[in-house]
Amino acid sequence: MKTSPSNTSLVDTDRLADFVLFTQRSCILNLSSELNRGNVSFPQFFLLAYLSSEDYLTMSDIAKKMGHSTAAATGLVDRLEKLGYVERMHAAEDRRKIMVRITTKGAELVSRMRGEIASNLSDVMSEMDEEEADIIAHANRAITGRSH
Repeated sequence: MKTSPSNTSLVDTDRLADFVLFTQRSCILNLSSELNRGNVSFPQFFLLAYLSSEDYLTMSDIAKKMGHSTAAATGLVDRLEKLGYVERMHAAEDRRKIMVRITTKGAELVSRMRGEIASNLSDVMSEMDEEEADIIAHANRAITGRSH
């Protein structure tokens, strides 16, 4: 029986979902041990990752990106600031506006974690057959195209 394009797409989607779940679980386990050493939680790490790609974020930007209240975002920033991973600055045009940026120490942590994730993904992908690799490559192009 020949599969229709929609059936093939569903099979590909299911395989991609399995890949995402497997790699997420694998990456999270690796991140967990590394982050525990630095006393950084996953939400704090995700905030650092956001900050690593921006010059700065305001507290309201952080709250929106993290899906938290401003008070909860302030708590995340407080802990990261105590660890030396972020710093607060006042906006020049409005001193009441607080801007948060990542420090060199924070950027180094994100870079190290990104490297570990990339290495982990490389290991997983090296065990894929050509068809599986094509599915991942296609999904990556679709996701990358959406974000621009």
